[in-house]
Amino acid sequence: MSFKEKAKKVDGKGNKEVMFYSLSTCHWCDKAKEYFDQIGLGYNYIVVDELEGADQQEAIAEISKYNPNLSFPTFVVNDGEKVVIGFDQAAFDELVK
Repeated sequence: MSFKEKAKKVDGKGNKEVMFYSLSTCHWCDKAKEYFDQIGLGYNYIVVDELEGADQQEAIAEISKYNPNLSFPTFVVNDGEKVVIGFDQAAFDELVK
């Protein structure tokens, strides 16, 4: 089973597939989740530091493809069509249009 299959899904609006990579200790990750819920955006998310072993290593390798600095939160839209790094409200608003 791939680490992506362990992603939690939050239903909502938006016509893009959003993969949200977060850390359990990340304040901006929490703010992004709150904002997504506020605007009703649907997304999948993975809390990377809650993964173990190979799953965590695979997730880190995947994030590094899009964000070599490996900072959080990292959002990968439509398998890399767009990448948002950090809390970017304007970019998030575009995802629900």
